[in-house]
Amino acid sequence: MTAPATSHPAFTEFAIPATWQSVDFLSDLHLSDSTPRTFAALSTHLRCTRADAVFILGDLFEAWVGDDARQEGFEAECVAMLSEASSHRFIAFMAGNRDFLVGPDMLSHCGVMHLADPTVLLAFGRRLLLSHGDALCLGDIEYQRFRAEVRGAAWQQRFLSQPLVARRQIARDLRAQSEQHKRQQQPGEWIDLDPAATRKWMEAAHAGNFVHGHTHVPASHQVATGLTRHVLSDWDFDHAAPPRADVLRWSRSGMERVAPSR
Repeated sequence: MTAPATSHPAFTEFAIPATWQSVDFLSDLHLSDSTPRTFAALSTHLRCTRADAVFILGDLFEAWVGDDARQEGFEAECVAMLSEASSHRFIAFMAGNRDFLVGPDMLSHCGVMHLADPTVLLAFGRRLLLSHGDALCLGDIEYQRFRAEVRGAAWQQRFLSQPLVARRQIARDLRAQSEQHKRQQQPGEWIDLDPAATRKWMEAAHAGNFVHGHTHVPASHQVATGLTRHVLSDWDFDHAAPPRADVLRWSRSGMERVAPSR
């Protein structure tokens, strides 16, 4: 059973400076204290890329349990990395399904711009639709119900009012449930973006191209005549063999997939 395609959301627009030559898009790094190689790869890319800006389209973190967590441990290392990167180039962040609790305090402290989901990027004389992608996976009814609940102000207020140690345990429990669900899936069984809803979003945004993450299945797909969606890769330098990562770079000449800078 597939949920009905919903009406399209409001689209925030952001125009890049005319001086920019290229923009990098990446997502689904799922950083945690158990991914030191992935953390190092991202740190190097943010420092060495030739792009003028890096747009992170969700799931930068495996879990984010509140901005007060940034004061210590692994989260403090992430804050330092982002702060250093934003001193050299423009960094933007869009929340994903793992890190939707990243708040304005955290981003302001790091010098990172918040991107609404979805956003239309105006660059090189074109319009590009950006989203994490999970809002369009309408076939996953259970997830969409969960998403609506945890994105609500009441749930977030209750969650953030709990002690930090309790929030960390809840995040671990949710992650364990997610991993168990994955193990129960059949090989190749995953839910992609709803085609009709995706087309409706792109047409409403007047965007011929759409960039998103979430599904971890990098490819470019023709949605309809003149409409193409580009799926970002997840990053895994710690547990995948060979390591898995790429960057989608947009410039006046078009889209290209490149390896992370070294």
